[in-house]
Amino acid sequence: MEDGNNAASNVARAIVAAFDWNSTREARNAAVSYLESVKTGDIRFLASTSFVLVKKDWSSEIRLHAFKMLQHLVRLRWEELNPTERRDFANLAVNLMSEIAEPCEEWALKSQTAALVAEIVRREGPNLWQELLPSLVSLSSKGPIQAELVSMMLRWLPEDITVHNEDLEGDRRRLLLRGITVSLPEILPLLYTLLERHFGAALSEIGRQQLDIAKQHAATVTATLNAINAYAEWAPLPDLAKYGIIHGCGFLLSSPDFRLHACEFFKLVSPRKRPVDDASASEFDSAMRDVFQILMNVSREFLVRSGTNAGAMDESEFECAEYICESMVLLGSSNLQCIAGDDSILSLYLQQMLGYFTHFKLALHFQSLSFWLALMRDLMSKPKAAVHSAGDASAVNNTDTGSGRVDNEKRKVLSFVDDDVCSAILDISFQRLLRREKVLSGTALTLGTLELWSDDFEGKGNFGQYRSRLLELVKFVACDKPLIAGSKVSDRIMTIIKHLLVSPMPAQELAVMESMQLALENVVSAVFDGPNEIGGTSSEVHLSLRRIFEGLLQQLLSLKWTEPALVEALGHFLNALGPFLKYFPDAVGSVVNKLFELLTSLPFVVKDPATSSARHARLQICTSFIRIAKTADKSILPHMKGIADTMAYLQREGRLLRAEHNLLGEAFLVMASSAGIQQQQEVLAWLLEPLSQQWTELDWQNNYLSEPLGLVCLCSDTHFMWSLFHTVTFFEKALKRSRTRKGSLSLQNSSTESSSYSHPMAPHLSWMLPPLLKLLRAIHSIWSPSIAQALPGEIKAAMTMSDVEQFSLLGEENPKLSKGTLTFTDGSQFDTSKEGYSGPNESDIRNWLKGIRDSGYNVLGLSTTIGDPFFKSLDSRFVAVVLMENIQSMEFRHIKQLVHSVVIHLVKFCPPDMWETWLDKLLHPLFIHCQQALSYSWSSLMHEGKGKVPDVHGIVAGSDLKVEVMEEKLLRDLTREICSLLSIMASSGLNTGLPALEHSGHFSRVDLSSLKDLDAFASGSMVGYLLKHKDLALPALQISLAAFTWTDGEAVTKVSAFCAAVVQLAILTNNVELREFVSKDLFSAIIQGLALESNAIISADMVGLCREIYIYMWDRDPAPRQILVSLPCITEQDLLAFEDALTKTSSPKEQKQHMKSLLLLGTGNKLKALAGQKSVNVITNVSARPRSSVTASETRIEEGETLGLAAIL
Repeated sequence: MEDGNNAASNVARAIVAAFDWNSTREARNAAVSYLESVKTGDIRFLASTSFVLVKKDWSSEIRLHAFKMLQHLVRLRWEELNPTERRDFANLAVNLMSEIAEPCEEWALKSQTAALVAEIVRREGPNLWQELLPSLVSLSSKGPIQAELVSMMLRWLPEDITVHNEDLEGDRRRLLLRGITVSLPEILPLLYTLLERHFGAALSEIGRQQLDIAKQHAATVTATLNAINAYAEWAPLPDLAKYGIIHGCGFLLSSPDFRLHACEFFKLVSPRKRPVDDASASEFDSAMRDVFQILMNVSREFLVRSGTNAGAMDESEFECAEYICESMVLLGSSNLQCIAGDDSILSLYLQQMLGYFTHFKLALHFQSLSFWLALMRDLMSKPKAAVHSAGDASAVNNTDTGSGRVDNEKRKVLSFVDDDVCSAILDISFQRLLRREKVLSGTALTLGTLELWSDDFEGKGNFGQYRSRLLELVKFVACDKPLIAGSKVSDRIMTIIKHLLVSPMPAQELAVMESMQLALENVVSAVFDGPNEIGGTSSEVHLSLRRIFEGLLQQLLSLKWTEPALVEALGHFLNALGPFLKYFPDAVGSVVNKLFELLTSLPFVVKDPATSSARHARLQICTSFIRIAKTADKSILPHMKGIADTMAYLQREGRLLRAEHNLLGEAFLVMASSAGIQQQQEVLAWLLEPLSQQWTELDWQNNYLSEPLGLVCLCSDTHFMWSLFHTVTFFEKALKRSRTRKGSLSLQNSSTESSSYSHPMAPHLSWMLPPLLKLLRAIHSIWSPSIAQALPGEIKAAMTMSDVEQFSLLGEENPKLSKGTLTFTDGSQFDTSKEGYSGPNESDIRNWLKGIRDSGYNVLGLSTTIGDPFFKSLDSRFVAVVLMENIQSMEFRHIKQLVHSVVIHLVKFCPPDMWETWLDKLLHPLFIHCQQALSYSWSSLMHEGKGKVPDVHGIVAGSDLKVEVMEEKLLRDLTREICSLLSIMASSGLNTGLPALEHSGHFSRVDLSSLKDLDAFASGSMVGYLLKHKDLALPALQISLAAFTWTDGEAVTKVSAFCAAVVQLAILTNNVELREFVSKDLFSAIIQGLALESNAIISADMVGLCREIYIYMWDRDPAPRQILVSLPCITEQDLLAFEDALTKTSSPKEQKQHMKSLLLLGTGNKLKALAGQKSVNVITNVSARPRSSVTASETRIEEGETLGLAAIL
């Protein structure tokens, strides 16, 4: 036997070797192994050796590790000691606190000592705590270092219980918390005493120039504040007030050395929730009023000083003020009711919060914005009491009800948000809508010392999020004070305009005016379109608002700006006044005329690329017509003829480009939508007739679309190429603007509902779609290998992904768009200034191909929503050839887009009586190809680390890693889209003939005589129809099975709905093949999927499917039972116990829990989806390492178990 000293020396040498990086790896590994053997070996040897090694004779490194070993013993092996040994151990640990209380000892060692004692108390419970408390109180009185150690211990104890220690069982945690709570009358006075004693002593020692001793007292104050903060979140608030803690921390807010720790206390206390019972609530309110008073006193001093002598303040004072402001925000957001009864305090509080909001420091303003936004949102929320300043005085007399009291309290608080407060909020909000980077130095329109938002500020999100919140506040204020908001926004805009009119370079100082466009938009929207819109205000308010906005409108109309940037800004301001025009239609004519004046003031032909901003401005002015048509509603209808005549004139003069004509045409469709169906039909006929003449000509179709390389010729005819593009995009806009009310067409009933409603676009589908299908077929064909190899270089290059698409896949920021570019929904760009440009290039052709594909797919998808006019007038075989002929050559991104925009719509809206005609031809080639392509790519990804998708061929992304990330993103996107298609096929609207299962939950035999043939469900259930057609069902079912193993929880979430319908049909029918598939293949695949942590997000549904399969199939097929018995850690007895448990409950929830427990038992707790309930559906492919090592354990439950489609194959 080694004696104690030799044993301690051996352990000490091992500790040194384990952390000595100059040692060999073998030496370090040997040392670590030895230390592990000590920790897991004889517990008394571990204890005695560790207590020896924490003594001062050893180095800090050895002592720290010895403390860790003692904590390990207490945390994991405490029960191995008998009661006497545990008591002796605790006494030794407390004695260590006395021994280590020396000035020369390191803080880390003192902290570990305190943590060890806290760990012992946590393990031993309240009885030991009650015994130790007197000795700890006695120890704390012996000096500052001892007091610091006691404070450390008091800090660790509640923090470990409530936050850190998840190993502590619930019952023991509750007991210990109860024990500490009972001791609060001793703990809190002790903490206050230590705070008061050592803060005073620190000041005294500084006065005597005893700085070393003063530092010891200061360290004790800091440790005590840290301990107090550990109780601040949960100790009863009245106790914190009663024992002086709130007062003490409030006093320390004036101390530069301790104020940040004191601020932390108030930050923790301020959002505390008010208790429900009246007695406790009264005490709580009293304590919280103290908190209000303390923070308001500090705020008053700060706001006065920073307002009069800010230059004399250092950054630490502003940092402290930021913490104070944060606590004030929390107070007001959670506990404003505590001071709502005292008008003077409430008024002062709101004034101080206004002071923070208007403060020049962005950090303080940013903090207070949260309060004002929450306050105004709450005050302006329903019920819609009369809250206008000049509004209705007859409030509803419902004060006796709970809601009435709340409304009265709201009205009272709102009365303090008076005109002056709202004016100040609006003034500052308008100024802060600017970013610092946008303001030119030396601009005459100064903003004083206001610290504007800058991209340099950290931790405050981005400017867009901040601006949105600021504008939301502006909108709430405008709802409450429409006159003030209207006057303020109008005055500021007019001031800016006057400045720009005298500026030598107004375009360069436009940022200030542009920042006000969104402010105007939100004010006008709140006043004229908001919950308290103008129709409910008094006639006096009505007339005042009219005068304000008419004055602003006249000022805008009088401007004679011709520079593109100024014209564009002016157009935006006219847009913003749209809701005003709805109530004052007399002004609409002048706005329309001004927009046409602006449009014609800009150059039509842009030869110099440097002036392409004029083209962009023209497009924006045309877009203004759409926005005003939306917001002005029926006020614009009398002007439709005038707009049409002007459009026709400009077109005859050749001064209107196709893109501009399309936008104006779209505006017409918006106007017509508010005029009724007949007007819509007339407008569509007027707009589409000129397009149909060119679109239906056979010459261009024969020249460009009748042979494989015809598209090459089309791409060389630039003018005609873009003309086709604009035609297709206008078809898309016409369909979108002519759609019926959202939700008016259900899924399966779409055909019957649409038959009684004549869609305005229905007469145009017969001439519109056939040429579009031919054009799409030609585009699809150029990806086929036989044609692709003969293409010119610029077209081959155009077929690859753009840089913007690559940036999007990589999650990187897109390059900034130039003026004159429009953006597609996925972020890719189209340069509108290319219209009429002679000579195509790679970028133009790529944009054109993408534009035709995007809009063309959308046209087809939107056309399906019309119902019979689509499905009964088109040849389904030709549509299938167009869409699926080259499916094997299509890239993943294009298949995903095709499925999302066309196939899903077609499946949704296809009438049941036409499923036979349409679905087989479209879905069979799609499912066959996707099953093969996805299986190959997922196998490659999981085994080689590369998805091998066709989209990335020929791309130089800068690194193999980027290519791998793009591949995985493309693979996941297509996988999820195909699974979405399956999910939609299983939706209730497409399966109305599928009855719900009897959820009795009884584990009993199924009545076989009640089962039906699968054909009985084929007409009323799309999943039933799918399963009836084996050639269609097989690849879909293969995809479903494989999806469970593809490490994509989002895809599994979608496919689970489809599988649920398949299980339901297997239960309700007598189809043997379907029963065998569900009982064996699907049941196995689901269990296999539960082995993947990525499926944790959908694990509950997966277990539910397992439960349904077993409950309803156990007596019809032996496979579910055989599969469970084959699990590596299960016995026949376990299974019998499981079945017995199922018979004793009819609760599906309890049965699911039994199934989950059995699966965990049977797999030895290796089902990661059930163990780690969190989503990991992110791009995980960050290295090129093979994945076989990972997936070997994830993709098999048991070696040798064959999971396949044997039942159907």
